[in-house]
Amino acid sequence: MQDGHGASDGPLEGQSPPAATQVKKRVGSFNEAAHKLPAQALARESDEADDAADHENLDTAGRPNRRVPGDQADVVAHAGRAVLALGALGVVYGDIGTSPLYTEQVTFEFRATQHIAVAGVYGVVSLIFWALTVVVSIKYAGFIMRAHNRGDGGIMALAALCQRLKVPRRALMVTLGIFGASLFFGDGMITPAISVLSAVSGLEVATPSVTHLVVPISLVILVALFALQRRGTSTVGAVFGPVMLLWFTTLIVIGMPEIFKHPGVLQALSPSWGVRFFIDHGFYAFLTLGGVVLAVTGAEALYADRGHFGPGPIRMAWFFVVWPAVLINYLGQAAWILDHPGAPLDPKKFNPFFSVMPHWAIWPMVILATLATVIASQAVISGSYSVARQAMQLGYLPRLRIVHTSETEGQIYVPSINWTLMFGVVALVLIFQNSNGLANAYGVAVTGTFILNTLLFLVVAKRLWKTPTWRLALMGSLFLTVETTFFLANAAKILHGAWLPLAAGLLISFVMMTWRRGQVIVTRKRQSKEGGLNAFLEKLGNMQPPLQRAPGTAVFLVPDGATPLALRGVVEHVHTLHETVLVVSVAAASVPHVDPAKRFVVKRMGRGRYQILHVTIRNGYQENNSVPDALELARKHGLLPRNLDLEGASYFISRITIAKANNSGMGGLRKNIFMAMARNSASPIEHFGLPIDRTVVMGSQINI
Repeated sequence: MQDGHGASDGPLEGQSPPAATQVKKRVGSFNEAAHKLPAQALARESDEADDAADHENLDTAGRPNRRVPGDQADVVAHAGRAVLALGALGVVYGDIGTSPLYTEQVTFEFRATQHIAVAGVYGVVSLIFWALTVVVSIKYAGFIMRAHNRGDGGIMALAALCQRLKVPRRALMVTLGIFGASLFFGDGMITPAISVLSAVSGLEVATPSVTHLVVPISLVILVALFALQRRGTSTVGAVFGPVMLLWFTTLIVIGMPEIFKHPGVLQALSPSWGVRFFIDHGFYAFLTLGGVVLAVTGAEALYADRGHFGPGPIRMAWFFVVWPAVLINYLGQAAWILDHPGAPLDPKKFNPFFSVMPHWAIWPMVILATLATVIASQAVISGSYSVARQAMQLGYLPRLRIVHTSETEGQIYVPSINWTLMFGVVALVLIFQNSNGLANAYGVAVTGTFILNTLLFLVVAKRLWKTPTWRLALMGSLFLTVETTFFLANAAKILHGAWLPLAAGLLISFVMMTWRRGQVIVTRKRQSKEGGLNAFLEKLGNMQPPLQRAPGTAVFLVPDGATPLALRGVVEHVHTLHETVLVVSVAAASVPHVDPAKRFVVKRMGRGRYQILHVTIRNGYQENNSVPDALELARKHGLLPRNLDLEGASYFISRITIAKANNSGMGGLRKNIFMAMARNSASPIEHFGLPIDRTVVMGSQINI
């Protein structure tokens, strides 16, 4: 664990930057600016950070439009809404868009649906339609998309809002958010496996003799998908957006002729058929919801990917393309099932999605379906990246390497999450071998996330928008009734594989809570060692014998407001202070690029001959993280003296060694987990681009 903002035990990423000076350049000659540090940069201090300075709404041409508070800053759109909606098809809607591949196939294998009758078929389609309407169209696209954490969506964004808004029992709310995010990771392993297996299983219909190749082909496709992630979701969206548009068009083409043959199937859109289905089949109809829920899996990825494209394009893609296409296909499959009432009696051959089309079209459709299910996997994978980043910002994961793959859409790639998911997906494919087996493991995690999402959203809506209680009660009753019913229906599958995502969720939650607890302990003990920077500087003039001044420039990285442990070590053990000392803090901003006039904050601290410069660098997520480059830029703009020797400067960071101790508030297992995670945290030397030959690492120990 190292000193600096990049340290895993420093201030949490994503919090507001520290109180800072807004630097305004003096009007003067170039020569003056080249040799003097502007007085404003040294003297004037503000009591509040200008958080809004990092967030400007821009129009589609990229021009400044209006200033908004930082907490309300949303995704910046640099492209037309239709273009972004096409990209959203390729990133956001793969999961929910490929659900027709297996939803009705699985649902009509339940006891309540095996005997084909008009009322039963209409009842299933009615349940699918209203599940899509309530969960996706009303809840996610209509309401919950409004809640965001500086543009980001997902359950961790709601947890962050609960923390920042100081809602009642926010610790409990954040804990629920952590568990929901953990369930999302568990679901993220199942979605790619079941989607790709479902598509490739179309080979069994086209050419039964190649059935034994389904698993190997699926594994090759999945490994290639995860290897492609480093290219970024912007690349994936550009490639797969048009393919996904073709997929949804094909869903309509497949389903529409069957609807024309049986126009009466449109009656299934009435909720009365769903009610009648429950009346006719009772408890067995309730169990059938374990198959119906497959139609809405992917809705959470829709919200988690909010920060990639913004709410407008995501809504446009859903209401104008995705929802009509999947609904028409579900109706078409239902009409085909009415024409073939004996088909569900042979589960090994029952595949309404592929059976509804002519035999000559099956092979092309298998290829297109495979491409579409790769996109289905992409939706959850990219959503997992967003959730992981937000967990880091809340302090529930150590610093992970994050690659921002798009300057215009805020898309990211997290290598460690990517490869962890890949190993989990490969293991699931090898264990279950087919999509029907995976369907038994599917549903519990995603419906659990639905419920937790609703609870957190209601709390945020009450505090953020002052929504009347009676409205929240109506909204919550509708959403929670539907989602709790789905959860209980899927709970019946726990003994048949649904325990797997639940176990994964519990394990991930335990690890995240352990990291958070360990970070709190280390930070508290570290601060007691460091003390305040001002207080430390005040003592320098009274040291006996007086400090020796060493020539050159020393740069110390540290979270703002604290004394760098490395600086304290140099003073106390070497009894020396460099002629020029810069204490540098790096604050993250939730925008691609920070306005150069707002990026650097410089202030002088200390008195007399022991003064230092404190530099805060505010980096957007597309900004170069190199501290040496940033300091050179600040010098170029006249915020640092032009004669400041940065080319020969020495950089100092502190490496904290964590040792076990008694009575630290953590058990032995949790200590071991925390220490292992701390050892594998990203190093600030690489992250901040420090020169290895001029960087000094000083050790310190903290007991937990």
